[in-house]
Amino acid sequence: MRMRRAVSIRLPACALACLLLALAPARADERITLHFNERPPYMVPGADGSASGLTATPARQAFAAAGIAVRWAQTPTTRQLAVIRDNEGLDCAIGWFRKPDREAFAKFSKPIYRDRPTVVLAHAAFAAERQLADLLRRPGVTVLVKDNFSYGPMIDALLAEKRASVLRTSAENQQMVRMVAERRVDMMFAAEEEAQHLLSLAGNAAQGLRVLHFDDVPSGERRHLMCSKRVPDALLDRLNAAIPAID
Repeated sequence: MRMRRAVSIRLPACALACLLLALAPARADERITLHFNERPPYMVPGADGSASGLTATPARQAFAAAGIAVRWAQTPTTRQLAVIRDNEGLDCAIGWFRKPDREAFAKFSKPIYRDRPTVVLAHAAFAAERQLADLLRRPGVTVLVKDNFSYGPMIDALLAEKRASVLRTSAENQQMVRMVAERRVDMMFAAEEEAQHLLSLAGNAAQGLRVLHFDDVPSGERRHLMCSKRVPDALLDRLNAAIPAID
């Protein structure tokens, strides 16, 4: 019987490495960088670098239930938008409203929390109507809003009319409250649960503030996880399956 001689093929080391890499199943690191900004009672930083609160806790629970590892990052809100828009990594940000312009560059989870209706924090001498629409159409009213924030479709549309004078700021909410109390502006917006928390932190300045409720303000907005387009749909599906339904 004629024996066949085995043929040995020698490959350069770099070529062999490339071949093995091509044949190996691809496994991407699915660890998500989870961005938050200190904003009690929604997000409160913890000693371990993570966060808890009305939106941070449901986010933490959803990722844990879905078996998706995260690395927490405390990131200013304007920077969060830039990171998600740049789409360079697996990034999600906690507690954002879902808007058409944001859907152009981001993916959104199911809602993780729903705000109570929006109220106004105003200085104590400020006189207000029962309808927010009437108030924001009053010439001379000065409104302090946070840059790159949405206050829901109704309020965003009223602000876009530019009847009231709108001052935009990157300051944190407690600084904004002081500006209202000092009558540098007339008013600012907050969900009711956030407004009560801000008053509790205002100290003596709280005496110069009042909370205004309006008949025409709709139910509070739903808050989501906003993720970069690079986050795989399959991973987002796992996350959504772990998020309890919100009314």
